[in-house]
Amino acid sequence: MSTLTATATTVIHRAYRLTLDPSPQQAEQLSQWAGAARYMYNHAIGAKRSSHRLWLQEVAFATYEQALTEVQARTAIKIPIPSTPDFNAWLTTIRNTHRDAAGNGSLLPGRDGREHEPWIHAVNRSALVGGMRQADEAWKNWIASIQQTRTGRRVGYPRFKKRGVAKDSFTITHNRKSPGIRLTTTRRLRIPTFGEVRIHDHARRLQRKIRAGSVEVTSVTVNRRGHRWYASLTVEETIPMPRLSKRKRAAGIVGVDLGVKVTAALSTGDLIPNPRIKALHAKKLAHLQTALARSKKGSRNRAQLVGKIGRLAHLEVRQREGYAHDLTNRLVNTWAIIGIEDLNVAGMTRSSRGTVEKLGKNVHAKAGLNRSILDVAPARIRRLLTYKTFWAGSQLIVINQWAPTSKTCSTCGAVKAKLALAERTFECQVCGFVLDRDVNAARNIAALAAVAPSTEETQNARRAAPGKLVTGTDEHRVAMKREGLQRVIFAQ
Repeated sequence: MSTLTATATTVIHRAYRLTLDPSPQQAEQLSQWAGAARYMYNHAIGAKRSSHRLWLQEVAFATYEQALTEVQARTAIKIPIPSTPDFNAWLTTIRNTHRDAAGNGSLLPGRDGREHEPWIHAVNRSALVGGMRQADEAWKNWIASIQQTRTGRRVGYPRFKKRGVAKDSFTITHNRKSPGIRLTTTRRLRIPTFGEVRIHDHARRLQRKIRAGSVEVTSVTVNRRGHRWYASLTVEETIPMPRLSKRKRAAGIVGVDLGVKVTAALSTGDLIPNPRIKALHAKKLAHLQTALARSKKGSRNRAQLVGKIGRLAHLEVRQREGYAHDLTNRLVNTWAIIGIEDLNVAGMTRSSRGTVEKLGKNVHAKAGLNRSILDVAPARIRRLLTYKTFWAGSQLIVINQWAPTSKTCSTCGAVKAKLALAERTFECQVCGFVLDRDVNAARNIAALAAVAPSTEETQNARRAAPGKLVTGTDEHRVAMKREGLQRVIFAQ
């Protein structure tokens, strides 16, 4: 008699980024598709701004002519802002116009007065709609920001995307019942309407999961970073319910203090060195930027220098990403509970130049410190830990940023009144305990994480969600992780 074992699984959303290796003709076509998505974004933003300006004019007219207050006029006058569904008929018309012009071999006048070859009909419609949906999202974020229903930094008025400045990108969705986005081999990716593109490395791991049925592709986003083209496949992946291993249970809790002198100090006493990635490329970048400033605008040499600077900046970003992934993987695969501080990175890196009336002090030194903090990328490390802890079965505890972790003795609990940044060693005046200040802070973070209530929730970057996580003396709002349990499946 056989027994069936039920295994609980959960579905998460994640992305697999593949480095593409397109031919020169394909690279030009990818740029054209990204330009088409940017064109649709600008068209949608222009329509939204026109409707908004008309609404402002009507409000001003009603306030002046009808003797209404501004609040009454804003409430009474309704002018709808067009969204993506409102552009369906227009999009169909313009695609047909371009298709007819291409069949006749004629040219179409552009907005700049010059004639252009018709090309919109050759671009996948999903890529065009994706550009307009980005415009909807930008407008929605701006409205939510001015209504103060969106936390975080203030979102500005939506602007147009300029070629050469905005990132080249487009998104394509497909029908999952008859998928058009698929891996034809481990080295080739098929994009609907576009065709097959060679992958720079390989996608064996992803292909095995697709064949096993644990991964289902929902969309693909193609973008250019530096001189590379990337395809990010958004998927729904079925994974086993995360469970703690015996090794991680035995390891217990670790406190992590992020800093500049060292990237992270662990409560175990380990110091993760800071690779100082920005400094590795600073000399070469300065040389290229000096040459760029002396080059002639519009020259071939200037274009080559811009390309070299872009490649160097892209290399710096990729190295920083790789280091952050290595650090977070080590943490989530070793310890059951990880405690970190809720750092206000935007406030920590704010300029100290001051105002015209009250000038700031040590502006140059503070600017260098800001660069060093951003080089460590603490916000990226926090974001990676947020979802990786769930995938690995670990738990992330976020400690109050105002908790005096650096000033508190991890042995006796005495709190110092002042602790200068130049003091790299913590010396307790009560019990005489001496320890590296970062390791001492990490131990205090681990102690606060140990007394925090057990929860599968963690605070996100925008501090928005139900529930509270009490650490130290203050209370924190916490939020469910985006990769939280969406549905539970029992497979036999």
